[in-house]
Amino acid sequence: MTGKTSETVTVPVAVAPNGINIEYNAMGNPTDPPLLWVMGFTAQLIAWSEEFMQLFVDLGFYVIRFDNRDCGLSTKLDGVVVNPNAIIKAALLGDPVPEVPYTLSDMAADAIAVLDDLGIAKAHVIGASMGGMIAQTIAIEYPARVQTLTSIMSQTGDPEYGQPGPEASSVLLAPPETDRTAYIEGSVKYAVWQSRKYFDPQATKERAAREFDRSFYPEGASRQLAAIYASGRRSEKLNQLNVPTLVIHGRDDTLITPSGGERTAQMIPGAHLLMMSDMGHDMPQPLWPVLVDSIAAHVKRNL
Repeated sequence: MTGKTSETVTVPVAVAPNGINIEYNAMGNPTDPPLLWVMGFTAQLIAWSEEFMQLFVDLGFYVIRFDNRDCGLSTKLDGVVVNPNAIIKAALLGDPVPEVPYTLSDMAADAIAVLDDLGIAKAHVIGASMGGMIAQTIAIEYPARVQTLTSIMSQTGDPEYGQPGPEASSVLLAPPETDRTAYIEGSVKYAVWQSRKYFDPQATKERAAREFDRSFYPEGASRQLAAIYASGRRSEKLNQLNVPTLVIHGRDDTLITPSGGERTAQMIPGAHLLMMSDMGHDMPQPLWPVLVDSIAAHVKRNL
């Protein structure tokens, strides 16, 4: 293919690593530099909006999104019970953590399986929130597969840094509404951690509707949360990384507070830290120009 926009393709495919089917979606020219986008806690691949992804396709990148296990159209571990509160408590106190169904390392292996399925030896890995934690884990455990790392609104697993504020934590841990209308209307509660300057209630409800209709699966939240806290600290291993790294964080983030991003940049040798004013725990469209320019420039410096 020679075109960027006109010949963009979007093909959903599933790959099964170790019995786990991972649904992914590829856009653009497969011969262009690959960007692997890793989404966060309970968030489906559509949380990376197609409009946002198209901006990178237009710049000459091959864009790959996927659903993490236990959300979207990927494998769900129905009926596997976990007590995230006990795991969080143990992790924060430094006590032995109870056994969990999977960890961030398993989720990193899922991402690598997507690259394997596409025949991609090395990619530019970009992750947001829990996706940033997975992206960091990919860089630690599969360094030969990572051309660059971009960690967005994430943290290192050190409980002293980036923990949610009380109000954000309350909203995060509250059980979601199971009725479609109530779920959509209730999505405005996420304003507690979204970018205050750019919060759009209608756009938030429209996103919630798309998410609910594609795959509503609240059961996966407890297992993903358990994976985050059971995986422990990454700071020492991050300090040994030799990969060009960009860290992006919002100054208004109350879900993973700014110290999470600052700690990430501090621990990764040579990392560049971009602190975004007026950005919370989301990437609103008014900030896209800065985000796209920063990520694209980081990738292009390291092609």
